[in-house]
Amino acid sequence: MTRALIRAAAVAALLVPAAGASAHVTLETREAPVGAGYKAVFKTPHGCKGAPTTTLRVKIPEGVIAVKPMPKPGWTLKTVKGPYARTYDFYHGAKLSEGVVEVIWSGGELPDEFYDEFVVSGFLAPDLPAGEKLYFPVVQECPGGAAERWIEIPQAGQSGAELDKPAPGVTLLPKR
Repeated sequence: MTRALIRAAAVAALLVPAAGASAHVTLETREAPVGAGYKAVFKTPHGCKGAPTTTLRVKIPEGVIAVKPMPKPGWTLKTVKGPYARTYDFYHGAKLSEGVVEVIWSGGELPDEFYDEFVVSGFLAPDLPAGEKLYFPVVQECPGGAAERWIEIPQAGQSGAELDKPAPGVTLLPKR
């Protein structure tokens, strides 16, 4: 083999894991400052082993408040509300002690061979720890009870790349 072929094979071998990683539900914007609004765009590149996605459930992590999801034509949108672990200060002196803790789009159909995005807007509390990552567990449901559960959160010192089904995450930046 020539050196060029060896290099090409090495590059191809490096790209194969990257292609697998891109198959996960991910966030379009992977960094955001605390104490500011955040638009979470969940990029959904496939269904469940060939079946279409018919429901997408997103768990909202603690510290993401005042969440509003974007409706999608052809999908039913539902929010689950619940108490926050504590009360958060919000704009104009408002105090928020409860809000959206889960967003569910259902009744639509995203064929396996197509890609789509699901969007929520919210506010990253100013006391969230800058430098850490905040995770949004996501479950894709498909016909016949099939599901892809993107819910794994790395333990301390572990990389998300080591996980089979990593939850999408955003790295928290210092407040601007």
